[in-house]
Amino acid sequence: MKFLILIFVGVLHLLSLGSGKAIYKNGLCQRTFEDIKEEIASYESVAKAIIDLAVYGKAQNRSYERLALLVDTVGPRLSGSKNLEKAIQIMYQNLQQNGLDNVHLEPVKIPHWERGEESAVMLAPRIHKMAILGLGSSIGTPPEGITAEVLIVTSFDELKRRAPEAKGKIVVYNQPYISYSTTVQYRVRGAVEAAKVGALASLIRSVASFSIYSPHTGFQEYQDGVPKIPTACIAVEDAEMMSRMASRGNRIIIQLKMGAKTYPDTNSFNTVAEITGSKYPEQVVLVSGHLDSWDVGQGAMDDGGGAFISWEALSLIKDLGLRPKRTLRLVLWTAEEQGGIGASQYYQLHKANISNYSLVMESDSGTFLPTGLQFTGSDKARAIMQEVMSLLQPLNITRLLSDGEGTDISFWIQAGVPGASLLDDVYKYFSFHHSHGDTMTIMEPKQMNVAAAIWAVVSYVIADMEEMLPRS
Repeated sequence: MKFLILIFVGVLHLLSLGSGKAIYKNGLCQRTFEDIKEEIASYESVAKAIIDLAVYGKAQNRSYERLALLVDTVGPRLSGSKNLEKAIQIMYQNLQQNGLDNVHLEPVKIPHWERGEESAVMLAPRIHKMAILGLGSSIGTPPEGITAEVLIVTSFDELKRRAPEAKGKIVVYNQPYISYSTTVQYRVRGAVEAAKVGALASLIRSVASFSIYSPHTGFQEYQDGVPKIPTACIAVEDAEMMSRMASRGNRIIIQLKMGAKTYPDTNSFNTVAEITGSKYPEQVVLVSGHLDSWDVGQGAMDDGGGAFISWEALSLIKDLGLRPKRTLRLVLWTAEEQGGIGASQYYQLHKANISNYSLVMESDSGTFLPTGLQFTGSDKARAIMQEVMSLLQPLNITRLLSDGEGTDISFWIQAGVPGASLLDDVYKYFSFHHSHGDTMTIMEPKQMNVAAAIWAVVSYVIADMEEMLPRS
């Protein structure tokens, strides 16, 4: 009987829709896409109010000023460091003072690695002190360092071909920069591949789109059954110079010293705050950025900007007296740089409620002037998101691209939850990424205003629409 009633209700609803192709979900007829377009269009005035407040009104430059205060006060925030925990406590207090709902800290265990003192000196064919940054989780050298001849290669294939030459040497990778996703494999796997052929250490040309003699650090992974060797990044300029020297037949010798150490995992927190939903409080739209950084620069761009525009999105919505139907949840992740450690533990804790997540959003590619939004989801969800992006016409930023994955939201996306990431000038981003240059000097307050406005409009509208985003 219940089944027949449901069918009857569905038929009545279909008849009431009029023209337009019906969207089906779980076997029951839902509204037509034209209905959904009309609903989204009704948010035009709200979107304009958010944009005006963020870009032209009293809230302009607020995310920039908040970020500057934190990073100037705390500095870089490496996983396991006292700086990171100080930043978490400051943000916990800030979110409470902002009057957000359900502000709390969720405990996680995170890695604790310290680079210690480190140096690299070319001893032949001339004396030259090199700029280096040890890679995350690298082991250190013996106290006296490692002094050895260098083997320069441009790819893993070349290393395999020249494997007999590598034993007892320091392998230097001078791989060309193609794109971050393609080239970063040398940073992640460089030490393992060098160790497989008997190298004593590896030095990797920094994975960067541009360099002014700036090494760029990052995470690397060892492999079970393969000896662990010290590994660090060097500046693009030194990698290219040594490649030229080697092509002339010069014998290159380097003395490498690294005091890196890995300590037992330590306690940390994901930082959470909300605007509780007015109608469907159990359903969630999640906005996020990571609070940790590497131990160089200030972590302003990676990912202070993303974390603070996510906070700003909730602040803007609250300032306008808005309360969406669904809960808008801010999460500031911990230990993203070590492989999304905090986000992984958050997923394990909350995945039982995965059906209640409408959209997960992460900003972790800088907050320079956005060029659009990257999105991963079903075709129906994409069509809805494209309509939402049309509300950003006053900013002339309406593009919806593919590949919305990010390190901290990938767990949800892989499980079928729609996901979105902010897209901006990635060339500029990877010029400063994981380097001493990641400071407030490269941040632009007006561009952060625009990024925050986009983040707030999209998150609010998706959280306030009558229905959740459809999944595949």
